[in-house]
Amino acid sequence: MSLDAGNINRFYDKAYDWIIEKGPSVLLGFALLFLGLWLIKLFSRWSRAAMARKSVNPSLAPFLTSLIIITLRILLVLTVMQIIGIQLTFLTVLIGGIGVAAGLALSGTLQNFASGVLILLLKPFVVGDNIIAQSQEGTVMSIQIFYTIVKTFDNRTVVIPNSKLSNEVIINISREGVRRLDIEIKFSYGIEYDQIVSVFNQTVDDFKECLKTPKRRIGVSALEDSGYKVAMNIWVNAHGFTDTKLSFQQELMKKLKLGGVKLPGMTD
Repeated sequence: MSLDAGNINRFYDKAYDWIIEKGPSVLLGFALLFLGLWLIKLFSRWSRAAMARKSVNPSLAPFLTSLIIITLRILLVLTVMQIIGIQLTFLTVLIGGIGVAAGLALSGTLQNFASGVLILLLKPFVVGDNIIAQSQEGTVMSIQIFYTIVKTFDNRTVVIPNSKLSNEVIINISREGVRRLDIEIKFSYGIEYDQIVSVFNQTVDDFKECLKTPKRRIGVSALEDSGYKVAMNIWVNAHGFTDTKLSFQQELMKKLKLGGVKLPGMTD
């Protein structure tokens, strides 16, 4: 019994010494943990409200908020462990090794993710824009974290990795709202230039899709042995550009024929 009592006393003595030595650190660590979790919760609400005010893309806002919150919680736990006195050397090495391995395995995916974040933040294009990228021309249907979906004008769905869009040239053909339609036609020297200009102007005036501003431009673009070329620059809405071009060229051909102006190869 005396031996058991001695063991118990030694246990109590060690426990007392540990509480005296480590107790304040443990209490401070847990207090910091609860305080930190409360502050992170407040920060989460504030960040969501701030992103809503800044009109951050709905696809990006929840992901960014979650990423920030998880990172802060991990840092908080590591800090608390350090305060309590738990050695982090092995854990740090382990996390570092896992991070390097994951980074190498997911390098392409992480690059797409970073590019997606940049696209959603900087907005070189948005959903609904018509773009030319990776030799594809079409309408942006969706911008995801890792890839962008483009629907081409011939109804093909193209999935483009975001890294390709952030590192290479993108032509946004609808952002400005209007586009210039360029037409060049060759005529023989026997046809009066003023007659051609008159037909061109009449066609533009009668075609409702042509915009009044910016002003149209008509002029001789080239002089050749077999004839001269007349170029016309007119402005139309960016959306529906191809349909407008086809319709306008058809109407112009009709007007030239009605005005007695012969195009190369045209017979009576």
